[in-house]
Amino acid sequence: MTRSTRSDEGVDQYVMSISRHPVLTREQEVELAVEYRDTNCPRAADKLVVSNLRFVVKVAHEYRGYGFPLLDLVQEGNIGLMKAVEKFEPAKGYRLISYAVWWIRAYIQNYIMKSWSLVKMGTTQAQRKLFFKLRSEREKVESEMEGDGRASADDLAARLKVNVSDINDMEARLSARDFSLDCEIVSGGRQRHIDILPDHVESPEESFAETEEKTVLLQHVDKLKPSLNEKEQYILGNRLLSEKPVTLQEIGTMFSISRERARQIEGNVIRKLRTELEQTDIAPDLRAL
Repeated sequence: MTRSTRSDEGVDQYVMSISRHPVLTREQEVELAVEYRDTNCPRAADKLVVSNLRFVVKVAHEYRGYGFPLLDLVQEGNIGLMKAVEKFEPAKGYRLISYAVWWIRAYIQNYIMKSWSLVKMGTTQAQRKLFFKLRSEREKVESEMEGDGRASADDLAARLKVNVSDINDMEARLSARDFSLDCEIVSGGRQRHIDILPDHVESPEESFAETEEKTVLLQHVDKLKPSLNEKEQYILGNRLLSEKPVTLQEIGTMFSISRERARQIEGNVIRKLRTELEQTDIAPDLRAL
C-alpha cells in the first residue's frame, strides 16, 4: 500500500467519522453560541465545532495543490474553527460558518507559508496575498486562452494590480519548491501534482458562506453611507465596491480635483469603512465586497 493510498484512506475515515454529526439549524446554533458566550460551557463549544468540521474539509481541499497532506491542512483549519467559535458573536445575525471560514483559511494559509521553503522568510502581507492568488489567476487566464499559450507576467501583473517584478519573483519562489507540479505523484503512475490542483468551482456550502459574508459586510457599508459626503459616496460605490472601478484620474476629472486629492479622499473612505467593519472582527479586501 502506497503512502498516497494510506493518506486517502485516512481522509475517508475522518470524513465518515465527522459526518455523524448533523449540521445545526440557525436556532440551535444561536442557542449554543449564547450558552458558550455566557457560561463558557465546553459542551456547547464542542457541539458548535463538530457540527462544522465537514466545512473545514471542503476549505482544506482548496489548498491541496500546494503539496501538503490533506489531513494536516484539515488539522490547521480545525484550529481556526475553534478560534472562530471562541470569538463568534451570535447577536450579529450571521451563521457561524460565514464567520469561521475567514479563520479557517487564515490558519491553513499560515501553515502553508511557514512550511513552504524559500517563501517563509521575509514574506510581506502583499506577498502572502500574491502567493495564494497567482496560481488560480494563471489558471483563469490560460483557461480563457483555451490552451493557446501561457499567461505572460505582464497579463498577470495587470490583473492582480502588482508589478511585473513581483510576479517574476513569486513565480521563482513557487518553482523552487521541493517538487515540480509536472512530476508524477507516484513513480511510474499517470497522475501528476498539477492534476490535483484545487477545483475553484464553488461548492454550495462555499457559495452560501460567501453570500453570508457579503451580506453582513454590505449591511455595515449601508450603515456608513449616510455619514459620507458626495465625493466619498461616489468613491465608495464606483471605485471601492465596483467590479470595474473608475480610476483616480476619472474621479478627479468628474469633481474637478487633482488625482492626489482623489487618492486622499479614497484613503479617508477606507479608514472609515475599516472602523465600521471592526465590529465584525473581519478585515476584508475592500474590492472583494
